[in-house]
Amino acid sequence: MRVTENLKQIRQQINEACHKVRRNADEVKLIAVTKYVSTKRASEALEAGISNLGENRDDGLLEKWEVLQDKPKWHYIGTLQTRKVKNIIDKVDYIHSLDRLSLAEEINKRADKKVKCLVQVNVSGEESKHGLSREKAISFIESLRPFENISVEGLMTMAPFTNDEQTLRDCFRKLRELRDQVQALQLDFAPCTELSMGMSNDFSVAIEEGATMVRIGTALVGEDG
Repeated sequence: MRVTENLKQIRQQINEACHKVRRNADEVKLIAVTKYVSTKRASEALEAGISNLGENRDDGLLEKWEVLQDKPKWHYIGTLQTRKVKNIIDKVDYIHSLDRLSLAEEINKRADKKVKCLVQVNVSGEESKHGLSREKAISFIESLRPFENISVEGLMTMAPFTNDEQTLRDCFRKLRELRDQVQALQLDFAPCTELSMGMSNDFSVAIEEGATMVRIGTALVGEDG
């Protein structure tokens, strides 16, 4: 199946999920996760009308950036090693995986302008997942105040890989509630309007629970180049 056909189907699912909870589909950014595909397939995604691409490794992002440059908005969605920040800092529009002070310090040092970051929260508590606990997230965000080159645009999480809708819904709802708590603090460096949650298998539920960014790979661009 071509990306254009997949995109049409996914847009329909986004519209249906938004309609169900009386949201506007324009509120949801669709990020095509291109980590398992070639630059050619990523280009096909852009030609189909997708404007946001997500990568989870610095080498994958750099390889595609050499060809596509700043045509898309680039989202770094994977765990970011501190030593790799310098490789991608001037090429990404969003970093979805801010989860520790050492990373914040490096981003702030390397950036020459404000970087839009999302704080990664491990809502499910699974040991295999990265991110801060819900209990530590707000104090961590408050600790970012001194970093003039970081803007906390929102929160990100990865739900458990399960078909149990209630488990997914609970995970996404907890992230939304945490986002609302951050917004209530009215921190000028942390507008925290974004919720990056939902992937190929669960994005409809995520949208129903308030996602503003969904990260879709396999269902949109496939896995082979």
